[in-house]
Amino acid sequence: MRFDNAYFIIGTAYAGKSTMAKLLADKYNGILCEENYHNQLLPVLDTKEFPFLTYTRDLEDWHDFIRRTPEEYKAWMDGVSLECEILELRLLDGLKDQDRPIFVDTNISIETLKNIAPEDHVLVMLADPQISVMRFFERPDREKQFLYRLIMDEPDPEKAMENYRKGLMLINSQENYDRYLHSGFHVIIRDENRSIEQTLEMVEKAFGLQVVQSKSS
Repeated sequence: MRFDNAYFIIGTAYAGKSTMAKLLADKYNGILCEENYHNQLLPVLDTKEFPFLTYTRDLEDWHDFIRRTPEEYKAWMDGVSLECEILELRLLDGLKDQDRPIFVDTNISIETLKNIAPEDHVLVMLADPQISVMRFFERPDREKQFLYRLIMDEPDPEKAMENYRKGLMLINSQENYDRYLHSGFHVIIRDENRSIEQTLEMVEKAFGLQVVQSKSS
């Protein structure tokens, strides 16, 4: 597979990946593959083929999800990432012949992206690992607030929160951050003093989109 009309944004949580992908798709009349766009395939997945993704689909008591050990949570997330990549590539393969650019907020691995996309079509966006852990429940999206309510419903909410945050720390480790930082792709690090518009300009420059726009105008 080769995706010359797709632009991939990878990296850590709270770095602005979803925001940038949405802004780019809107500005350049592109196709948006936003975070977890593979979920459209979830209802038909086979449990034996995709055990990690179907774990939450078939879960009977969601309290079991938050009660797992940090190591179990990390192992599950690693498995989910591998399975997501398979599904994302399937979906992207059906879009690659479109005339419009595709902007992807993705789980696809660094190694795979090096084989399927031009180097300047991949951007890494990073935030301090501690931000990803401490601000996890600040997002208003339904999934995170659902998990927060489950934790607060535990007999010892403080202990449950500590356990869950330990899992987040394993996922958002310094090692994971450094792996992205030294991936060889262009990197943009979150800066609280930079506006969304300024970040968008940096993303466009990294992808060479400003050049494309000026040539067509």
